[in-house]
Amino acid sequence: MTRDVPVRRAIVALLSFLICGTAAPADQFPFDQELLLDAAPMRPGKRMPILIVEPNGNAKINLWCRSVSAHLEISETAMKIEAGPLPEDLPEMLSAGQCTPERIKADEELLEDFKQVTAWRRQGEGVLLEGPKTLEFRASDH
Repeated sequence: MTRDVPVRRAIVALLSFLICGTAAPADQFPFDQELLLDAAPMRPGKRMPILIVEPNGNAKINLWCRSVSAHLEISETAMKIEAGPLPEDLPEMLSAGQCTPERIKADEELLEDFKQVTAWRRQGEGVLLEGPKTLEFRASDH
C-alpha cells in the first residue's frame, strides 16, 4: 500500500501538468484571430474595423473605409504599433456608404489612435489596446 502513494502522486502531478501546462495563458495575445472593434456601426456602410495580428507581429488593420499593413511589437503588457500610411486610393470594391467623408476622417483618427498604443491587456474574451484612447476589440464571430 505504501508503494502506491508515490505512484499516485506521480499520476496526479502528470495530470496536473497536462491539464495546466498545455493550456494557453488567459493573458496571451490572440494571434491569427479577427479582432473586431467594439464600436457602434457607422452607417450607412456595414464595414467595421478589424485587426488581425500574426504571431510574427505582422498585422492587417481594416479601418472604416481603407486597410493598412502594420507591424506590432508585443510583450507581456507593452505594445508598439508601426502602421503603414493610409492608401491614397479608395478600395476598388466599395459597398454603398463604405467611404463617406465621415468614414474617411474616422480612418485617419483611428489610425492615429493605433499609432499611439503603448500597452494591451485581455478583458474577458476581448483585448484592450491602451494609449491616450483605449480601443476595445472582441473576437469576430464570423
